Amino acid sequence: MELRTAAPEDLGKIMELIDQAKAFLKRNGVDQWQNGYPDQTCIEEDIRKGRGYLCILDHDIAGYVCIDFEGEPAYDTLDGKWLSIQPYVVVHRLALDASVRGRGLASQVFEETERLARSKEIHSFKVDTDNDNQIMKHLLEKNGFQFCGTICFDNSEKIAFEKLI
Repeated sequence: MELRTAAPEDLGKIMELIDQAKAFLKRNGVDQWQNGYPDQTCIEEDIRKGRGYLCILDHDIAGYVCIDFEGEPAYDTLDGKWLSIQPYVVVHRLALDASVRGRGLASQVFEETERLARSKEIHSFKVDTDNDNQIMKHLLEKNGFQFCGTICFDNSEKIAFEKLI
């Protein structure tokens, strides 16, 4: 799996992936992404700012992720304690094609994000999710992230994690 910067012409496929992910979350009883977020405007901004990435597997688009090095303002109000106070990378909007779920692709996305962060001399990786998103919580724990507290984002409480890399 490799990451490639998303381009405007990828928007249609990205929105298909986002819609698949929304349906998957709903089927699994997760309230996350059920209020319209993320929408096309959000993804267009990711692409415009160069933080939208396609997950390429066997020359096909298998997923989408936002990898941001500019920080997340909501993280400044953490109810808890981060592992470190240093520049960090954050992942948002991870959506994988239904055909590749369960094949370890999400962990590969995290590994590639860590590689990209280290190349920029960034040694902290932060992420948040809804408390009822058991799949993402398991993924984060499996990949060495530590629970740090809660934040308010998208009008709801999220649990926040950090991994030092």
